[in-house]
Amino acid sequence: MALATAEICDANVDMIKNGELRALQPIFQIFGRRQIFSGQIVTLKVFEDNVLVRNFLEEKGDGRVLVIDGGGSLRCAILGGNPVQRAQNNGWSGVVVNGCIRDVDEINCCDIGVRALGSHPIKAARLGNGERRCPINIAGTRIFDGEWLYADTDGILVSQTELSI
Repeated sequence: MALATAEICDANVDMIKNGELRALQPIFQIFGRRQIFSGQIVTLKVFEDNVLVRNFLEEKGDGRVLVIDGGGSLRCAILGGNPVQRAQNNGWSGVVVNGCIRDVDEINCCDIGVRALGSHPIKAARLGNGERRCPINIAGTRIFDGEWLYADTDGILVSQTELSI
């Protein structure tokens, strides 16, 4: 059963106060058919380059969430419809992009959760530059590989541990 972010916050006030549970700033748009998703975080840091994004999403997701620090770039899309379809087929729960996506109609047909700053028709470069499984800073929050993400229409939470209510 999916956990509602508001209920998580109400039930874990002490975790919020001590920083074990953090809310991302509300800057992301909602894409994909799965509006509620959660899973263990895999982090990626890239800038206007989608090679590592595609590589990760070709792996088995096992219900994880790929969180991408795309530097907040609004100049091109680092995620498109084909990689999102692969992510859905490979069992990823969701993808959070601090940057842009494209092929929105295609992505909105996929049973996966996607959050991004917006959409952009220009595709990213394919250079293969970036960092895997590193600490990232997005939406006012420091996020570490292996933490847990909970997203719904109210927002996105990051927790140091897996949560239940």
